[in-house]
Amino acid sequence: MKMEKTLAVTALLCAAVFTFCGCRSVDAAAENKEKKAMNMQDVYQFLKDAGVYYIATVDGDQPRVRPFGTIHIFEGKLYIQTGRKKNVSRQLGVNGKTELCAMKGDEWIRLSGTLVDDNRREAKVSMLDAYPSLKKMYSPDDDNTQVLYFKDATATIYSFSHDPIEIKF
Repeated sequence: MKMEKTLAVTALLCAAVFTFCGCRSVDAAAENKEKKAMNMQDVYQFLKDAGVYYIATVDGDQPRVRPFGTIHIFEGKLYIQTGRKKNVSRQLGVNGKTELCAMKGDEWIRLSGTLVDDNRREAKVSMLDAYPSLKKMYSPDDDNTQVLYFKDATATIYSFSHDPIEIKF
């Protein structure tokens, strides 16, 4: 009788573990499907929701990091905005490779790629329309407004609660 109870308890425990593991496998499969579905729009939304991100450049052999807030999609490309008079613009002109980082809730994102200058008026207008408060300092027709888009970009979203999610665009 004692042996039957032990076997029954063992069977119940195995069933519980199997069910738990089975559910985790289903969740992992759903999570992997979600990962594949993520794209540049998701990166944009993450950065937009975060509000502030930190962008890194290189100044000679010295890394430089500063907060930014502009992020915009124009003609299917992810853009940022700065002023040509700023050091960040000069640094990106020498080496367009950059990385930015932001945190939202229990997740953080790292986005690396090459920033390409887009001096077209329509790109500047689109950015300034998305951020009307910048119109006090910038104009699409001034020599200072600079918009840049990401080329060969890789974003990775990290969390302590899920595997990293990589998005290339």
